[in-house]
Amino acid sequence: MGMNLDRRHFLGLAGAGAGAAALAACGGPSTGGNTPASEAAEIDFSGVKPAASIDFWTNHPGKSQDVEKSIIAKFHAKFPDIKVNLVTAGANYEEIAQKFQTSQAAKEALPGVVVLSDVWWFRYFSNGNIIPLDGLVKQLDIKVDDFQKSLVADYRYDDKQWALPYGRSTPLFYYNKDHFKAAGLPDRAPKTWQEFAEWAPKLKASSGAQYAYIYPALAGYAGWTLQNNLWGWGGSWSNEWTINCDSAESVEALQWAQDSIYKDGWAGVSSKEAADDFAAGITSSTISSTGSLLGVLKSAKFNVGVGFLPGGPKVESGVCPTGGAGLGIPSGVSKEVQLAAGTFLKFMTEPESTAEFSAATGYMPTRVSADMTSVLAKTPQIKTAMDQLSVTRVQDNARVFLPGADQEMAKAAAKILTQQGDVKATMTALKSTLEGIYTKDVKPKLKS
Repeated sequence: MGMNLDRRHFLGLAGAGAGAAALAACGGPSTGGNTPASEAAEIDFSGVKPAASIDFWTNHPGKSQDVEKSIIAKFHAKFPDIKVNLVTAGANYEEIAQKFQTSQAAKEALPGVVVLSDVWWFRYFSNGNIIPLDGLVKQLDIKVDDFQKSLVADYRYDDKQWALPYGRSTPLFYYNKDHFKAAGLPDRAPKTWQEFAEWAPKLKASSGAQYAYIYPALAGYAGWTLQNNLWGWGGSWSNEWTINCDSAESVEALQWAQDSIYKDGWAGVSSKEAADDFAAGITSSTISSTGSLLGVLKSAKFNVGVGFLPGGPKVESGVCPTGGAGLGIPSGVSKEVQLAAGTFLKFMTEPESTAEFSAATGYMPTRVSADMTSVLAKTPQIKTAMDQLSVTRVQDNARVFLPGADQEMAKAAAKILTQQGDVKATMTALKSTLEGIYTKDVKPKLKS
C-alpha cells in the first residue's frame, strides 16, 4: 500500500468493487469501462463545423440556475448559430453522475457539456467517457494559464486537460458575529479547534442557540470537510496510496470531534444542510462551502462572519481542501457537438462569466483576470474565500480516487458522530474497506 506515485499517472479504473453497495445506496453509477483514458489522443478539430445545438447538463450548483440562464443568453447573443439547451440533469452531483452513466449504457442522447464533481469526474476520465480538452484548447485559444493554478490543475492527468473548473469552492468557517460579540469573543474565526473549544462554552451559555458549532451533514460532506480535522491533528484519510485513516493522529482527531458532541456537549451534526441550520440561528458556527455564502447572507437575520478553517494541535495552516465541480465534454458525441460544446465551455469559463457566476453564488472566480471589484464591493466576504486559496491542500487520494470511498467515509463518520461508535474500531474497519477498493479496482490499473 505504500506506493508513492504521481497523481497524474493512471490507466483506467475498472469497477466500483467494494464501494458498489454504497454507490447503489446513493444512486451512484457503476464505473465499468474498458477504454483506458491514457490512450486517448488529442482530437483534431480543424475543418469541423460546430453543431447547431447542444445540451448542457447541470445540477445548478449553488442555486445557480438563474445565472446559468443569464450566461447562456449572453452566449446566444455572441454565437447565434449554436443553441445551448439548459438541462436540469439532477438535484446533486450524484444524480448527474447516474444520469450520465445510464445514458451511455443505454446509448441515449448525451450532453455536449456536463457538470462533473471532484469525486465523480475521475472515473469518467479513467473509463474514456470524457475527452481530453487539449485539442479544443488549441483550436479555440482557451487561456488555460489564466485559470487559478490550484483549481485547473485538479483536472490535469496523464499530461492532458480533462475538464475546466466551474463551481469550485473551499469550505469556510461561518460564524454568527452577534453571538460572538455577546459571548465576549473576538470578531474572527478561531485559529485552531483548541481555541474554539475554549470559546464554545461561552457561546453555548450566552447565545441561546442549540449548538456552538454544528458539523456539516455527513452524506456528501464528511469525507471532504473532515479532512480539515484530520490534517490539523497530523492525520489524513490516506498518504498518497497508503490508507492511514486508522493512524493514532486520525483517531485522535475524530475522538476529539466525537467528544465535542457527547462529552463536552457544545456541538451537533446537521441532518440535512449545515448552512441552513446556521442561517436559521440553530448554531453559532459551522463549516460550509463557499457556494453557500450568498444563500446564507440572504437568509440570515444576523451579522455573518467568515474565516479560514481552523487548524489543529499539530498543523495550523494548509488545512483547507478545495472541492466542487468542473465542466467536461463526453467522448460519445460527434466532433461537431464537441466543438460546439468547447465553444460554450470557453464562454462559460471566461473571466466575465466566472465573475458573474461567483457574484451570484459565492463560488470561486476560477480565472485570475476576473474583475471582482464590483462583486467584492457588494459581498466582501468572498475575498476571504479567495485569500484562502493560497493555503489550500490537495485532497487525499482515498477520497477522490477510490470509487465509493466518499460514501464509506460518510458511513464511518456517522458511526462516530451520530452513534458514538468506537473511533479506533470504526477507523480500522474503514481502512480495510478502502484498502479493498484500492487493491481490487485501482492498484492493478496504476502505471508502474
